[in-house]
Amino acid sequence: MRFLNTFALLLSLILTPCYVIAATPAQRVITLSPSATEMAYAAGMGENMVAASAYSDYPQAAKDLVQVADWQGINVERILLLKPDLIIAWPSGNPQRPLDQLKSLGIPIIYSDPHSIEEIIDDLTRLSSYSTHPEVALASAQKLRQQYQELQQKYASTTPHQAKKKVFIQFGMQPLFTTSKHSLQNEITELCGGENIFANSAVPWPQVSREQVISKKPDLILFSGKPNQVAAIQQFWQPQLDIPIIAIDEDSFSRPAPRIIYAAQQICEAIAIHSF
Repeated sequence: MRFLNTFALLLSLILTPCYVIAATPAQRVITLSPSATEMAYAAGMGENMVAASAYSDYPQAAKDLVQVADWQGINVERILLLKPDLIIAWPSGNPQRPLDQLKSLGIPIIYSDPHSIEEIIDDLTRLSSYSTHPEVALASAQKLRQQYQELQQKYASTTPHQAKKKVFIQFGMQPLFTTSKHSLQNEITELCGGENIFANSAVPWPQVSREQVISKKPDLILFSGKPNQVAAIQQFWQPQLDIPIIAIDEDSFSRPAPRIIYAAQQICEAIAIHSF
């Protein structure tokens, strides 16, 4: 029965024109961002991974991979020595010139940069076409969809009857960064009944001042970091802002990969607690 379910899902993908099906599953996979690495493992490609980007630290096995990309660029020579038959790149973070060079040498490149939970699900489904274990990719997609739907059902039934909490989504401290409405982090905040105070910013990831935040009078702050940093964040905002500060696991909150759902669960619970 499990085989038949997997076969039916794969057949539906073949018949759907928006997905491109690889002729054969990839045997040597390289990922060029930490989130792409997480996506590859979630899609059942772990045993075929030969290299990844810097900061690819999840799951544990990813820490042992050769690193071929970081903030300085992509190591084309090392990639060529590894002879990959698939590269998963990050379009908004990887420089285009080395990607074009690799593509011109016949190496297949696909891109992963989802901006919503639905797009993460779509990417996992697409990656099943390149995985030696497509059933793992499809199961990951299905699990994430179920978790997402459970959150939607739980919090959609409560938040319409309550005033939304004004939320400052904080990344870093000096300088301060946040996000606009065009991000996964904003989607999660709204799902949980929060209102991003910088949703209407003209740029996706604006740098803001302390005074700008204070003037918008947020009800709480979602901070991408560790719980032991909360005291320093509170000190930074006081005495002008004496509001709850919720530390959200940085990796799960910042990376567009399946673990984003755990950040979403944490945020929904925090906003619900502070809504009474």
